[in-house]
Amino acid sequence: MIPVFKSFLQAGYECSTHKLRNGTRLDLVASTNHDRFVSEDYALLSEFGIRTVREGLRWPLISPTAGVCDFCTVLPFLRAARKANIEIIWDLLHFGWPDYLDIFSEAWIQAFTDLAFGFAQLLKNESPPPYFVASVNEISFVSWGGGDVAYLNPFEHHRGVELKNQLVKASLSAIRVMRAVLPELLIVSPEPAIYIAGRRDVPDDQVHADHYRVSMFEAWDRILGRSMPELGGFESAIDILGVNYYDRNQWRNCGETLLPGDPDYKPFHLILEEIYNRYRRPVFVSETGTENDARPAWFSYIYSEMQRAITKGIPLQGLCLYPILNHPTLG
Repeated sequence: MIPVFKSFLQAGYECSTHKLRNGTRLDLVASTNHDRFVSEDYALLSEFGIRTVREGLRWPLISPTAGVCDFCTVLPFLRAARKANIEIIWDLLHFGWPDYLDIFSEAWIQAFTDLAFGFAQLLKNESPPPYFVASVNEISFVSWGGGDVAYLNPFEHHRGVELKNQLVKASLSAIRVMRAVLPELLIVSPEPAIYIAGRRDVPDDQVHADHYRVSMFEAWDRILGRSMPELGGFESAIDILGVNYYDRNQWRNCGETLLPGDPDYKPFHLILEEIYNRYRRPVFVSETGTENDARPAWFSYIYSEMQRAITKGIPLQGLCLYPILNHPTLG
């Protein structure tokens, strides 16, 4: 297996700029001081042999008004990475967009496409290859959280399908313009992986649980044109699958969270195997982690499950501890 990334062990930095329901705009890059200490952060990673990191654009800072694309907040990261021999997997969209844009509008897609085009030009001028970009992080989560249950901006109900399709169309538009500038660009698509166990005392509940569970494939299938081809998806739109997986990604249908050791818990290596067999592309764990003292045991579990998958022939490419820095509690 030829490695895709410089290092198997990777670090992810929280980069969300979304707005809370009370109107507060988050900037987790600033609140963790990563923007102030990016050179020092990368130097520390290098001591552990970590050469691959996940970062994200802060679109509200780059485009504070319509028609503006100022990447001055991005340049320090590119230059620090080049100095430290670090490669970056960039998220164009990580939950936040400028206030003046309605995410359900065509203007939003055009502005996102302009952001992607400008960023591709910046990469070409400022950074050596390889180039890794995730156009939208967790389309499935954003569409559920923002379009179905009003947990995340834009805080809507009953618009999850509409939001998912909008994000797929925007992602595809961004991919096309970026590849026009950077033909060698590798597109990463991070999505949450889940498992739902049926309730043992409810007849046919596993059938219902499975029907919900396979929704985790919808974003990938639409980007690849395997479903809803009217959105414009195509098979070469994804080069690398990112699996975001946490200790809350399995639950009993309509019930409690499942943890390793529960008889209904599905071993993580089987989830990875299913994803690889469905898409036959390189896979990496693009996000995993938990808080405080629970971290070592969780990370050990994930690593051991990945090793089981690798022994079964699954070409796993990396494991990203996310976030590598603790962040403030979100409101």
